[in-house]
Amino acid sequence: MHPTHHARTNPDKPAYIMSGTGETVTYGELDARSNQGAHLFRSLGIGPGEAIAIFMENSPRYFEVLWAAQRSGLRFTCISSKLTASEVEYIVKDCGAKALITSSGVADVAVQTAPLIPGVKLFMCDGATAPYASFEDARAGFPTTPIADEGAGGAMLYSSGTTGRPKGVKREVTGTGPIDAPNGLAVLGQALYGWTPDSIYLSPAPLYHAAPLGWTMGVHALGGTVVVMERFDPEQALADIERFKVTTAQWVPTHFVRMLKLPEETRAKYDTSSLKAVFHAAAPCPIPVKEQMIAWWGPIINEYYAGTEGNGFCAISSAEWLQKKGSVGKGLTAAVKICDEEGNALPPRSEGVVYFDSPAEFEYHNDPAKTAESRNKHGWSTLGDVGWVDEDGYLFLTDRKSFMIISGGVNIYPQEIENLLITHPKVADVAVVGGPHEEMGEQVIAVIQPADWADAGPELAAEIDAFARANLSHVKIPRKIDFMQELPRHATGKLYKRLIRDAYWGKEGSKIV
Repeated sequence: MHPTHHARTNPDKPAYIMSGTGETVTYGELDARSNQGAHLFRSLGIGPGEAIAIFMENSPRYFEVLWAAQRSGLRFTCISSKLTASEVEYIVKDCGAKALITSSGVADVAVQTAPLIPGVKLFMCDGATAPYASFEDARAGFPTTPIADEGAGGAMLYSSGTTGRPKGVKREVTGTGPIDAPNGLAVLGQALYGWTPDSIYLSPAPLYHAAPLGWTMGVHALGGTVVVMERFDPEQALADIERFKVTTAQWVPTHFVRMLKLPEETRAKYDTSSLKAVFHAAAPCPIPVKEQMIAWWGPIINEYYAGTEGNGFCAISSAEWLQKKGSVGKGLTAAVKICDEEGNALPPRSEGVVYFDSPAEFEYHNDPAKTAESRNKHGWSTLGDVGWVDEDGYLFLTDRKSFMIISGGVNIYPQEIENLLITHPKVADVAVVGGPHEEMGEQVIAVIQPADWADAGPELAAEIDAFARANLSHVKIPRKIDFMQELPRHATGKLYKRLIRDAYWGKEGSKIV
């Protein structure tokens, strides 16, 4: 399970194809370039178990850097291309990176970051801007054969910062294990989604995020082909499925919503019959949205629930979901436990904090308090979500605990309200937050991104209010409806809800981290 084996047996097979440019990199080329990158890292004195950081958009060089780090035993931290210089500085320093590899697509922020991280080796792909050296030129003089001390590296990725400063999810990386040890996500892809070396995987999301990063590397471990979208566009995604005969892909619910809101004649133009199994995660999917996707693509829509922490994994097929609508599945790698505030296990259909009874070890880098907060008295660990399980063990998520609104002593979870409002035909995106209220403590506020900004105003607000009143209980109806041209949503689909909430509480200058 490693690209180097596929380079020997099938060197001319595409390892990945860039959707926008059509640039294709074969397994033979990926193997040679990742070997050169590994030699470069060693020449810089970066040894097994040490760290680099990668700050790039979806560049054709991304996988060449990743596999160079993986086969040289390094801990690699992939940073969101949407961050500011100070945010990049924080992560580079916090993860202890010896080198920062960036790309011309984020050159402006990279150049601002450079003087903030003295002592870190600086490289840029796709054309270098000073003080960065060209990564391609730097590696070019090195052998295309493996380094003498190959060993498996691994990722230390950071939370996306939706509720505060991001923290690195750290697991032990010694850099001494075999580089071709079984890849966990490749194994899951085989078991759950029928992956084979013939699989063609569409990656519509940024590669720096945990799921796209892990799944695409899993495809490479098996010898399949990855099609990388430089940026998501709903119609282009459909065109790519047809053009490349895509068999599998991971999505987030916002991708589904944007594809479903294309005109019917646009959706009908493209042949998606090559798809065999797709899956989604990262955020709860509204039931009507998933029903429409299954009706469109057939019962090939799978779902999973997991986190960067790797402490548990739930999965559910279309067939199961149609019987358990709204569920994210049953625990595959660890038992799901629902607990009260004291850590006591609750019976079925009781709402509480979701824990995994998992032996998986992880810690939040440089944050022992956050690490301790993620465990309860039984040693079970949580991602901070709230939900319940039914008598058959299927998990139903309610929301993030930190997003809960307390109005007049009543606990209100925004996700249910958001799941309803997004189905309104004039709503492109929505965030529901708690804002201050003199009598009730908090009030429910809906922030709407209209499908057409020209519709923003009292008339649409009244229409949405009537829609909410017809479908929600009284306590859940938004007391205030505001409009925003574009919500601050992460490219992976996660919403930076804290940025919206803080504005109502008078907190100025909030940043993503």
